[in-house]
Amino acid sequence: MSLSRRDFLRASALSAAATTLGIGSIFGNEAFAKAKIDEADFMQDSKGVQWHKSVCRFCGVGCGVMLGVKDGKPVGIRGDKENTVNSGLLCVKAFYLHQMITAKNRLLYPMIRKNGKLTRATWEEALDLVASKFSEIRDKYGPDALAFYGSGQAETEETYVANKLFKGHIGTNNVEGNPRLCMASAVGGYTTTFGADEPIGTYDDIEKCDLFFIVGSNTAEAHPVLYDRIARRKRQNPNVKIVIVDPRKTPTNKIADLHLQVIPGYDLAIIHAIAKLIIDNGYTDEQFIKDSVNFSDGKNPITYEDYKKFLEKYTPEYAAKQCGVNADDIVKAAKLFGETPRVMTMWCMGVNQRVAGVFLNNLIHNLHLLTGKLGKDGCDSFSLTGQPNACGGVREGGGLCHLLPGHRVVANEQHRKEIAELWNVPAEKIQPKPGKHTVAMFDALGKGEIKGIYILCTNPAQSIPNLNKYLKGMSDAFMVVAESFHPTETSQVADVVLPAAFWGEKEGVYGCTERRSQHMAQALKPSGEARWDGFILADIAKRMGYGNNFEHFTSVEAVWTEYIKSTKGKDMDLTGATFARLKKVRGLRWPVPSEDHPGTTHRFTDGDPYFPKDKAAGKRMYFYTKPDGRATIFARPDKGPEEPTSAEYPIALTTGRIMEQWHTMTMTGQVPELVRAAPNPYVEINPEDAKEWGVKTRDKVRMVTKRGSLIVEAKVVDRPRKGTIFVPWHWPESLTNILTIDAVDPGSKEPEYKVAACRVEKA
Repeated sequence: MSLSRRDFLRASALSAAATTLGIGSIFGNEAFAKAKIDEADFMQDSKGVQWHKSVCRFCGVGCGVMLGVKDGKPVGIRGDKENTVNSGLLCVKAFYLHQMITAKNRLLYPMIRKNGKLTRATWEEALDLVASKFSEIRDKYGPDALAFYGSGQAETEETYVANKLFKGHIGTNNVEGNPRLCMASAVGGYTTTFGADEPIGTYDDIEKCDLFFIVGSNTAEAHPVLYDRIARRKRQNPNVKIVIVDPRKTPTNKIADLHLQVIPGYDLAIIHAIAKLIIDNGYTDEQFIKDSVNFSDGKNPITYEDYKKFLEKYTPEYAAKQCGVNADDIVKAAKLFGETPRVMTMWCMGVNQRVAGVFLNNLIHNLHLLTGKLGKDGCDSFSLTGQPNACGGVREGGGLCHLLPGHRVVANEQHRKEIAELWNVPAEKIQPKPGKHTVAMFDALGKGEIKGIYILCTNPAQSIPNLNKYLKGMSDAFMVVAESFHPTETSQVADVVLPAAFWGEKEGVYGCTERRSQHMAQALKPSGEARWDGFILADIAKRMGYGNNFEHFTSVEAVWTEYIKSTKGKDMDLTGATFARLKKVRGLRWPVPSEDHPGTTHRFTDGDPYFPKDKAAGKRMYFYTKPDGRATIFARPDKGPEEPTSAEYPIALTTGRIMEQWHTMTMTGQVPELVRAAPNPYVEINPEDAKEWGVKTRDKVRMVTKRGSLIVEAKVVDRPRKGTIFVPWHWPESLTNILTIDAVDPGSKEPEYKVAACRVEKA
């Protein structure tokens, strides 16, 4: 018997709650509940099950889990009650994590394409082929004819080895990762406003916050455990308010006090209007602005008065007209933001996946800088993260084409010298010019400019926007895919497929949204012939002639130990987060400059170990990653979407996630319970639009954009606003990204998945 999605979610929530309370395991929980587990990688209960400390494999919240192993096989999952991120609570996907380790689609041996077909090969044969082909391409066409494309799901150590190989030894900055597709605009916003990436506060602020301002985030489904913490805070304190800015009604609305249901792509005007109202109504912290803030139009410095003049046109009425909301609701939102003592703004892909993503991030920070609601308990402009290690591996580890480890950039000569010394290569080996960002990288594959690419732990043949434009290039280039699962849309067109050890079969470090680095224990032997990604890359490096600088990578710990040297003295100092220490604790929040340092709750304040008390005398905050210690408020234009609706394409298409599935379903698609809960692709259609089009739930409809068309089942539901449709993007049999646009934010190079002009026809 199949359950409805509502019944399934309810049952899953009960199961998760049972796990939290320690009553939901067939193995018994008494021994587990009583055991002291915070000082060991694992403990054994009375049933002979060993429980290993780890971190969830899905979103960027960083929930602690315990993986149960008996007789060398995974047998269960627990929420880690010792971990303060989730205190034992798990979402529905994490509850089935152990099943994914032994999924039927696990890749168990290397494969090489011969006569057009992928056939089984030995490791020696596969690695020799990769090294020889990459060397041939490098020697004949130069290093920039090669590229690496990684993942926010890879461990920090794996990304570090890849970065060292490609940037430091092959000599190309064509090193990217899929966080370019989800978090790059958040990076751009943080670095331009504050001078450094990642949030100022932590999850601790949730339990002290009085107003949650949630923009472009379906927190309930995308980050369920954080949603639970927010909802719990509201239950415990009825005065807590929730304001949501989103084109769609989502499950997050269950706790909302006010919802501004905007036209997709036009919400910048709302944030400007709130800023204007904050100033007009005297809600600003003038002393904080005087001490700690500069103003800019994006090109040149401006004055506070200039900024006020810039805001003059952004009346509630103007913003309401632009965004399709009620002007009175904008006034209410501004009043709540201004009068509430402690405010956290949270946002995710609805903000970032836009051609004005960096701008919108800046505008969110503006509100907190104007009011001084930053750097103190219960306050922060807090970007939510989509993948478990997008922060640790790619943002901190420097796994994008313009970055180097330790929050460094390739364009900075001193930064290149520092990393070259660590990598034992000449400084000139690291190119000063950024490589190709993700969309440009896959475009270059199609043009033949990049002739060889190594893809690790991601599935771009399903996740890249405007897919039809890029699929042929992936087939034509020499493509190596290191993956735990096969077939995927990408592995099917690869020339070499290498089996990678999966979560639970390897140890390493993940860095989550709140700057917390956490160790994951290896609980199992890798399945089949699978190997750790870092060892695979190091082996290729040796075969390409770079062995001297990789031969010491004989363990994951050796890689981590080298990596944290790159962070010493930086704003994200992890020197005190040694492997041995991380094994014992539930993570450390940087900066953590020494082994006796407890980690940092709020950056740029007196509690930050790098807070310069001499320079900051008399100031509550000092943004030491800026030359003058001041953050920047930006007067950014209210840029709309790249592709506005038109007479031919009158509907705004937006995409996103649902709770039960993950990205391209290579993992969750193997779990029967999750598949039954959400078995088929669909499109959500507003009832007014459906009536006009003569469409009912379960009817087939065709969605058409300038890039392609797709037929899916309709779901008529009062979630998207009239004139908007919502399509989850998970199902490989229905490639949503055929429809999406590949226009990118000029600052972050992140594509605009969230808005495309579309028409809908009954199929």
